[in-house]
Amino acid sequence: MEKIEFKQVNETVYQERLENGLRVFLLPKKGFSKTFAIFTTNYGSIDNTFVPLGETEMTHVPDGIAHFLEHKMFEKEDGDVFFKFGEKGAFTNAFTSFTRTAYLFSGTSHIPENLETLLDFVQEPYFTKETVEKEKGIIGQEIRMYEDDADFRAYFGVIENMYKDHPVKIDIAGTVESISEIDKDLLYLCYHTFYHPSNMVLFVVGQLDPETTMADIRANQSKKTFEKPKEIKRAFPNEQEEVAIKTREVKFPIQIPKVLVGIKENIGLLRGFDAVKHEMTADIALEILFGTTSDNYLTFYNEGIIDDTFGFDYSLQDSFSFVIIGGDSVKPDVQSEAIQNAILKSAEVGISNEELELVKRKKMGQFLRSLNSPEFIANQFSQYILEDASLFDIPKATQQITKEDVDRFIKSLAKDDKITTFKLLPEEN
Repeated sequence: MEKIEFKQVNETVYQERLENGLRVFLLPKKGFSKTFAIFTTNYGSIDNTFVPLGETEMTHVPDGIAHFLEHKMFEKEDGDVFFKFGEKGAFTNAFTSFTRTAYLFSGTSHIPENLETLLDFVQEPYFTKETVEKEKGIIGQEIRMYEDDADFRAYFGVIENMYKDHPVKIDIAGTVESISEIDKDLLYLCYHTFYHPSNMVLFVVGQLDPETTMADIRANQSKKTFEKPKEIKRAFPNEQEEVAIKTREVKFPIQIPKVLVGIKENIGLLRGFDAVKHEMTADIALEILFGTTSDNYLTFYNEGIIDDTFGFDYSLQDSFSFVIIGGDSVKPDVQSEAIQNAILKSAEVGISNEELELVKRKKMGQFLRSLNSPEFIANQFSQYILEDASLFDIPKATQQITKEDVDRFIKSLAKDDKITTFKLLPEEN
């Protein structure tokens, strides 16, 4: 077991790669009553074309199968795993994103037992024809619920505008039609390909003794047999650099229009510290441009162009990255134009060092406060580890960001063929 000290944030992480390939990270937090564990596989909704374990040819699986698999993992032959955690006073949940699937629990007692339950239920799949068919109805209802959610519709609407072929444009849960093609054999195929310990990360943070906890995990894993780890081969389409659709409007049963500006980024593969620094550069640039204390935000707000739903989001992954800016607006056309003009103006004149230092201090304060949340630490640490980076690289990366870095990023946004607008407009009476 290796001990790594992050002196800048006064944190110590214990890590070990087990014989089966599983990477384990432990972060003791003195004074914390809650312990939080998250078991993550490097497998998300975009991984729909790959070479299955033991095969040589690429196969394409139905959209939404990663999310479907996540749902099915909780149901076992002897009952629902939720009850096992509940009996030990723990809360459990799971989620699927574009690039990962994670299973988690939090609790204040019976941590060894709950940790064993987490490892066991994720590593013991149980699918039957009957339970799979039953789940299709449940997930179908979930899909229809999201389709009726205006914020969700706007978010995926602007992503659909940006991407022509990349599967990031597809709803994580798939469609009612696509999940109808899923059967237990396909679930086992995906499970055995992506749920190998070598493709997974276990992170535990909270009130724990590293030596004891690591010994418990080793003992649990030593009782199980896995195939030798093999490299997973995934395939993604060659996505065009420009946006797929320049602008689009969709009518929806809402009172106030929603407008989102999407900016498609093409930076190639970034990993490790470089990815962290680029992500923080983007976050700082967007905060300077559109944060709640920025000149643009205050001007937009005072002119009635935006309301308090206005915000921005930056996503950086191996095979895609993008910016989304916007919110509700009674003046959707004006808001879209104002956002793009603000980017163009800043790209021409640049930012000031004073703005940069102010926002860097703000971001550092927010980051240090977030370290009081075991949920934040666990989720973010697991995400960064899958990118060969560390959550605790953020302070160092933030300090290294220069005015030139931020100006360069803003200029990269000011390219007409990378910008799209999606508007969700009220239906006419």
